Amino acid sequence: MIDDVAKEHLHGDLREIREVLLQKIEGLGEYDIRRPLTRTGTNLLGLVKHLALWESRYFGEVFDRPFPEPLPRWDDLGQRGADLWVAEHETRDEVVGRYRRAWAHSDATIAALTLDSPGHVPWWPRPRVNLFAVLVHMLTETGRHAGHADILREQLDGSTEAASEERDEAFWAARRDQIERAAVKAARTERGPGV
Repeated sequence: MIDDVAKEHLHGDLREIREVLLQKIEGLGEYDIRRPLTRTGTNLLGLVKHLALWESRYFGEVFDRPFPEPLPRWDDLGQRGADLWVAEHETRDEVVGRYRRAWAHSDATIAALTLDSPGHVPWWPRPRVNLFAVLVHMLTETGRHAGHADILREQLDGSTEAASEERDEAFWAARRDQIERAAVKAARTERGPGV
């Protein structure tokens, strides 16, 4: 019984965080969802593409339930990182559609298997796994990338989950200034008195 409760809880959280990630690209133009916003090129639509690939792989080939669409080989070093950005010929609808199809495939795998069902992750140091480990891993990865998406979206247009309509730009400017003053004071303390 506890396995069923745990599985539904983890699966429910995964479903929720997937939707949160897609909300981060809503209302933005093609340039903003694709443009590199960090030194390494992290971008919003690239995060969606990345998660579509890895969710397909983790809930597909790991449990001998291959995703029905072609996937690049996991051990192709020449393709490493290509899933983190979107080429000009790939459309938003294609990337989001692939992610949603990956969800459906993953959801079917999760529904069909028990938490202790064995799988094999050849790229992990300890490749013998079970559904529980993979479900926790994908929930963690999706949550991590949704957090990246939160920050990227805030960089683009200032929108955040926390920024309610009650808090205007003046509030956020004052909050930022308060945080900056605290950081400056902490840096001075670290250097010692008289510096």
